[in-house]
Amino acid sequence: MKKNKSILTMFIALVILITGCNDEFLTREPEGQFGQPSLQTPEGVRSLLIGAYAMIDGSGLDGTADWNVTVENWAFNLASDDALKGTDAGDQPEQSFIEAYDFQAFNGHINNRWRSLFKGVARTNDVITSANAIEGLGDAEKAQIIAEARFLRGIFHMEARKMWRMPPYIGDDVFDINDVNSTLVPNDREIWPLIEADFEAAIAVLPDTQSDVGRPTSWAAKAFLAKSKMYQGWNEDGSANTAKLQEAKPLLEDILNNGPFSLVADFEDNFLVATRNNSESIFEIQYAVSSAADQASSRGMGLAHPYTDPWGCCGFYQVSQNLVNAYQTEDGLPLLDTFDANDVSPDTNADGTSVVTTTLDPRLDHTVGRPGILYKGFKIYQTDFVRDLSYAGPFFSKKHVAEPEGFGIGGWGNLTANNYRYMRLGMVILWLAEVEVEIGSLERARELVNLIRERASNPDSWVPRTIQGSDRNDFTVVDGEAAANYEISQYSTPWTDQATARKAVRFETRLEFAMEGHRFWDLVRWGIAAETLNAYIASESQHRQYMAGKSFTKGKHEYFPIPTQAIDRSFKEGVPTLTQDPAY
Repeated sequence: MKKNKSILTMFIALVILITGCNDEFLTREPEGQFGQPSLQTPEGVRSLLIGAYAMIDGSGLDGTADWNVTVENWAFNLASDDALKGTDAGDQPEQSFIEAYDFQAFNGHINNRWRSLFKGVARTNDVITSANAIEGLGDAEKAQIIAEARFLRGIFHMEARKMWRMPPYIGDDVFDINDVNSTLVPNDREIWPLIEADFEAAIAVLPDTQSDVGRPTSWAAKAFLAKSKMYQGWNEDGSANTAKLQEAKPLLEDILNNGPFSLVADFEDNFLVATRNNSESIFEIQYAVSSAADQASSRGMGLAHPYTDPWGCCGFYQVSQNLVNAYQTEDGLPLLDTFDANDVSPDTNADGTSVVTTTLDPRLDHTVGRPGILYKGFKIYQTDFVRDLSYAGPFFSKKHVAEPEGFGIGGWGNLTANNYRYMRLGMVILWLAEVEVEIGSLERARELVNLIRERASNPDSWVPRTIQGSDRNDFTVVDGEAAANYEISQYSTPWTDQATARKAVRFETRLEFAMEGHRFWDLVRWGIAAETLNAYIASESQHRQYMAGKSFTKGKHEYFPIPTQAIDRSFKEGVPTLTQDPAY
């Protein structure tokens, strides 16, 4: 396969140069400290920037597993109502604790996510301080390098702020590569304004287009700035912070009305290798087909593949019955209040086809692997895709898996060329719909939601009906027939009730972005995590017995505890610089 020109594919040689054999677990080096001499030449600074990009996906972080730190955040999205840990009960018990809201400060997944984000922060600061210190960079290139580094620094801190109630912000003003104490910054302030400042600085310098795929544009910086404001758009009690939403609105409108983006006609094009970097994409994490010489691949998603051939590992990141049920429709519209009253059956007929005859949103079968439905062009999905049917049920995740043409190697790594669509136009549209609801423009919100639903209604994009052959890998596609009784329509009746409109927009957000690593944090930012997730536990535990007795505690489980290791390593003059979240 022809590889995209990607900044991540240049990372392997650099990680050897920068990280060497350093073992962070055996040193007192504080988190956020880069720990190796900077490369004080123009080419060295450019290489340092590439290394900072690589930390978006946690690449090159020694002493950890890739799935702890991947940008898709799937191991932490297990705390949502979309996903189950999957595999079997004994595999990766730390994920079982996350799924059960037993968040512990010594959990390795939580610790490693902290390490990866603040390693990324350190690299961006090293880029900025080095670019300012050396000679040989032209003014324009220096400004561009610093703007890209600030964009990345904003992302790292944003991801940290999503995870923790009060993480520190570490800027280049306190960063000194020669002073191990320079990054011991207290977590005693709200960091959202500093995150916004990084994105604003990036907007002022970054170009509208980039020649290198994977580098951010001013449009990407605007989108992430808008996202930071959307995450501040609700108070913890669920009431709207309309001032922040009003700040987000012009950014979102500018991207939608003036940006070079458009919704692709086929919903699935957002999840195929063949359609990476399409017209809907604002910022993608670039991956390439794996080979012995090229490991710039989605390693962090390696465990989250079906247990059957051709993947062979490992069965993590299965799908809840609750999410599958959410795709049921009546007269083409979602069942906002009653979707979970009846289950979408996983059973199949004698010929292997699904028994389900109720009407369904067609996005279901681009999001979820379910029995009797073609799975990414590999084979018809059956329950042999899952590792332990009695433990985590019959459904599996699908969006991140590459189609056959984009599949790299077999084995546990399952490295693929399927990019992660970190920011796409659909997000901008539904964020704008959220804003319009809260400021009272309900009809504009309905129009925006209908843009998303109109795209999903394109029959050319629906999964086709297939007939199983005599061999498990053999199937025939039936031309002109859909795999299920798909029915989806637009909201034709004017919206006059704000509460109903709000519910419709949030429900659409779940349907559109399910299993992409956003759901848990959407529930948190809306202030509805406790009520939603406790209702989910009551329902899902009827199918997954291991969930019985679990609960989500309001005011605590919206955020994770600061890792014990980070606090222990933050001591300065006998006093820890970092303080634990009072909820823990």
